[in-house]
Amino acid sequence: MTASLCETSSAYCDQTGNATGGRPFMPLRMAIASLVLMSLPGVAMAQDDTDNDAVAKPAAISIEGVPIVPAELAANIAPYGEYRTASFQGWHPVDRSILIATRFGNTTQLHVVDRPGGARRQISFAEEPIGNGSYSPGTGNVLLLHKDIGGNENYQIFSLADGRLRLLTDGVSRNGFSAWTDDGSHVAFRSTKRNGRDTDLYIMDPRNPKSARMLAEREGGGWLVLDFTPDGKHALVRREISVTDMELYLIDVATGEERLISREGEPVSFSGLTYAPDGRLWASSDERSQFKRLGVFDPDRGVFDPIIAEPWDIADFSIAPDGSFIAYVINAGGQTKLKLYDTATAAIREVDLPPGLIGGIEIAPWGEIGFSFNSNQSATDVYSVDPETLEVKRWTYSEQGGLDPQRNALPDLIEIESFDGERMSGFIYRPDPSRFPGPRPVIVDVHGGPEYQAFAGFLGRYNYLINEMGIAAMFPNVRGSTGYGKRFTALDDGPFKREDAVRDLGVFFEKLEQDPDIDGTRMAVTGGSYGGYMCYAAAIAFGDKLRGADCFVGISSFVTFLENTKDYRRDERRVEFGDERDPEQRRKLIEISPLTRADEIGIPMFVSTGANDPRVPASEATQIVDAIRANGGAPWYLIAGNEGHGFAKKENRDFHFMARVLFYQKHLLE
Repeated sequence: MTASLCETSSAYCDQTGNATGGRPFMPLRMAIASLVLMSLPGVAMAQDDTDNDAVAKPAAISIEGVPIVPAELAANIAPYGEYRTASFQGWHPVDRSILIATRFGNTTQLHVVDRPGGARRQISFAEEPIGNGSYSPGTGNVLLLHKDIGGNENYQIFSLADGRLRLLTDGVSRNGFSAWTDDGSHVAFRSTKRNGRDTDLYIMDPRNPKSARMLAEREGGGWLVLDFTPDGKHALVRREISVTDMELYLIDVATGEERLISREGEPVSFSGLTYAPDGRLWASSDERSQFKRLGVFDPDRGVFDPIIAEPWDIADFSIAPDGSFIAYVINAGGQTKLKLYDTATAAIREVDLPPGLIGGIEIAPWGEIGFSFNSNQSATDVYSVDPETLEVKRWTYSEQGGLDPQRNALPDLIEIESFDGERMSGFIYRPDPSRFPGPRPVIVDVHGGPEYQAFAGFLGRYNYLINEMGIAAMFPNVRGSTGYGKRFTALDDGPFKREDAVRDLGVFFEKLEQDPDIDGTRMAVTGGSYGGYMCYAAAIAFGDKLRGADCFVGISSFVTFLENTKDYRRDERRVEFGDERDPEQRRKLIEISPLTRADEIGIPMFVSTGANDPRVPASEATQIVDAIRANGGAPWYLIAGNEGHGFAKKENRDFHFMARVLFYQKHLLE
């Protein structure tokens, strides 16, 4: 979802324009920034903003080669940037209000809504975005959140009360809270404070941060406390080796004694692991299956026993506090469905919702099911369902800048058979043919991850390109995407399979060239993070088909990326992309890196990044910009000094999107 990644690449945000937050406990995403920015070669510090007919550039953004944005264009685009969203964060366990994340100023903050359709009351007022929050179970007398500075993902944990934030962690290391004990007395968190690299596990009473103590010393970065047993005596811990390979442990809270409860052997993925009141451990898992089924994991046998199977992944679930039912979400090829399972009778009922995306479900102590929902004709808002009647209630009505969201295009499914017979699909959003007759130009937007998926969701600012410029938008799910079975997700693993995904992209281009509604002579590519790598790779491999490439926080060299990404995530990235320390793999990683073949880039390029990006450092953008220039090219370059892996501040996202519109006007419409 990418003017920020939030609008064209769902790998980074929730297709709502909010910074990644979503359901609590799910793993996420100025002076120093200015120094970093000034140290990067080839960056012009400012353009002249004195022209009254030009848009003033945000102070944190520096550009080179990007034209001045006309004020008239900005005025035309403006309504598309004034949408709001509301994402469900959780229920207050006593007063029955809901906690949401939404934006009324420059950044997303926490708000409370006390009834369906009620007003949003802002309760956090930080300069940096806050897109997550969690009440303590039972009383709700503690509200925790975590936030970073300038997108550096060096998260600190805070409690929030009376509009004031209280720092609970050291202010230096990277931290994130996870599971509460059932009685709300303690919360688990993970932190790199021991050495700045490894992620250790801690437990504390957040009312007394000095009570924090280490639960387990760990090595690497994939560790997380998922839940506590109902008696609070043991912590359930996950080690994520990769998105398809996880280990589960039980750790004694009092003694630290631990045991591995998952079986060694075939890689298995788990999600949503949660203890029911009766002590059974429920999970969604792909053990002995291509898709995730819902069932019970037996810690003593190390075996997952499936109970509910669907033709697609069961992507999320929540257990009623009394254990009487489970609400679960099916990811059906990029669209979702919500169903309720009665644990006594095994009856399953489906909630009547329009096609769209459901996220962050949580069942309140009194049984109401809360969640976020969106489609491209409905920005993300918060809803609830009565488990008895299945009545759907809408809690928030987010503004859309005065625009009618029903004008927005709904996606069509597009399917291909790739070079090796592998079948895959994506979504295409087409302009209104009555307003834009004849074949239209198209932008192909590749999601990040690559272990993620393009969904049929809300596009935010992107709708300006479709509705006002008549440009189609296509979102492919090449091999390596999740949601199509674990075999499909593994098809691109390692350096020797990586370019197969690029070849998939070429087949999608061929499919578009054959589409009578698409002008195959006017195509461009975009993407962020791993999608940014695909963007660079497409500019090299398919330059004869493309008018331009718009690449955001992208990997330009797998070797320098692996060497410079933050320590806590490097091991997992080596599983996906390859190990740069191995001579044979290193040679292949260099061979397939866009930086190695930058002299073959002959199409217009727009490269943008955040100076504080801990995942794909800004040097990845700088080095390919320098290489293109060295070969006589003139790429547009934009860097935001107060952003990281995606732009979270509205003023930056607005300006970035306006610059992108100029790029597409010039190279797709002229």
